[in-house]
Amino acid sequence: MSVDVPFLTGAPRAVPSGVAAAPVPYLVHEADAAEVQAYRLLRRETFVEEQGLFEGHDLDELDLDARTVVLVARAADGTVLGGVRLAPATPDVDLGWWTGSRLVVARAARGQLGIGPALVQAACAHAEARGVLRFEATVQPAAERMFARLGWERIGEATVAGAPHVRLRWPIGRIQRASDSAKAHLEALLDPFGGWVNAHPLSLGGPDYVGDDGAPVPGTDVIAACDAILPAMVERDPEWAGWCAILVNLNDISAMGATPVGVLDSLGARDASFARRIMAGLRNATEAWGVPVLGGHTQLGVPASLSVTALGRTSAPVRGGGARAGHALTVTADLSGGWRRGYEGSQWDSTSGRSGAELRALSALVPTARPAAAKDISMAGLVGTIGMMAEASGVGAEVSVADIPRPEAAGMADWMTCFPGFGMVTADAPGAGRMAAALTAAGDRAAGAGAGSAGRAGSAEHPPLATSAECGTMTHQRGVRLRWPDGELTTVVDSTVTGLGRA
Repeated sequence: MSVDVPFLTGAPRAVPSGVAAAPVPYLVHEADAAEVQAYRLLRRETFVEEQGLFEGHDLDELDLDARTVVLVARAADGTVLGGVRLAPATPDVDLGWWTGSRLVVARAARGQLGIGPALVQAACAHAEARGVLRFEATVQPAAERMFARLGWERIGEATVAGAPHVRLRWPIGRIQRASDSAKAHLEALLDPFGGWVNAHPLSLGGPDYVGDDGAPVPGTDVIAACDAILPAMVERDPEWAGWCAILVNLNDISAMGATPVGVLDSLGARDASFARRIMAGLRNATEAWGVPVLGGHTQLGVPASLSVTALGRTSAPVRGGGARAGHALTVTADLSGGWRRGYEGSQWDSTSGRSGAELRALSALVPTARPAAAKDISMAGLVGTIGMMAEASGVGAEVSVADIPRPEAAGMADWMTCFPGFGMVTADAPGAGRMAAALTAAGDRAAGAGAGSAGRAGSAEHPPLATSAECGTMTHQRGVRLRWPDGELTTVVDSTVTGLGRA
């Protein structure tokens, strides 16, 4: 990262026409090896020789951690004027919790160019760019006012090297923003239903199914679900859009505990050639999941568009709003595959490499397990989906970050906010283990259909169907909080996600 000072501390003052502007006094960027050594020398001069906080040196385990990042402020002549380091707070694994430390500015440069604030702001920007979800620092009391001006929040006190310090946290709202952008508009858009009981007692699925992934068709055992694909995605990747249109709708049917019986599609395309590409994706997906296309609508000479309605059957739907305080929260996800090319950080593709038998076995998990509540992980992401289930149930949720099933190739922040291909969030009595038992049974069925060892321990050729883990608890306190390995709780969804739940 290389950021110049005007971006961090404000643009320079205007100068008269014809007069050369003053040069930028320093740049803040990620340090090379020589600059790291210069930064450490500044630390020794300040924390050892000047302040006497440490004896001999102030080096610690973070200086030996290959994951540690050092940012420095470098003058035009190459002199390092200050620096700061940031690193993951947990050894061996990066859970998205980082700390900043050892902020230092050369004595001759203090109070002149805003180097300290510039370094702090650069560290915050770097942390958020790296997908950090919790970023904290422990600073000397004299620095607290500067951090407060920059937006940091005091969370406690600590003692470092025998001296009092203040614990601060930089507020990161990535998950809240993701859930808001995906679903927060629904309350305002559906207000005309307002309530919906006044329009019809079964509008939006009726009061028991508001916010669910699908809706019971009155007087039948049929569940209907409908999802559209973003026009930009249809235009950019029509075959993938066709595949995903089936995937997301069948996930909705599965989350309701239903067995799919067919789909209808409605697509628009600029010409027949482009429409055939969309249909190829639809055809491949319906063949893989073994469901027929019952009909639909096609229009040419129009902008790209695609929506699918899926139908399933169950006599006892699993509700998204069936969770209760005290229920265990379980996440079940297929961790195979990787980021879809062109959608890195937002779409994980675990399905296109699966056999039809494996995909159908995954779809049967919730219908087999029949937990108290279930929702498929949608474009709101893992935490947004947990928030929707909690909201529909009139409760909240605490999620243990360290226990969330996650692929090694995905950062925690991306995994919490992406569309994961196949992922289910369920709630049930603690220790019930219904999803884990259903997963074992599904693996046996897939193996019997020729999918090898899928569903069991797995192998390189046949990765396990999915990973299922209890990783949280439904609570009386609304919203979603993350529980970290040190026991700290951070709020990532303040209250509701859609505004349509019992809250």
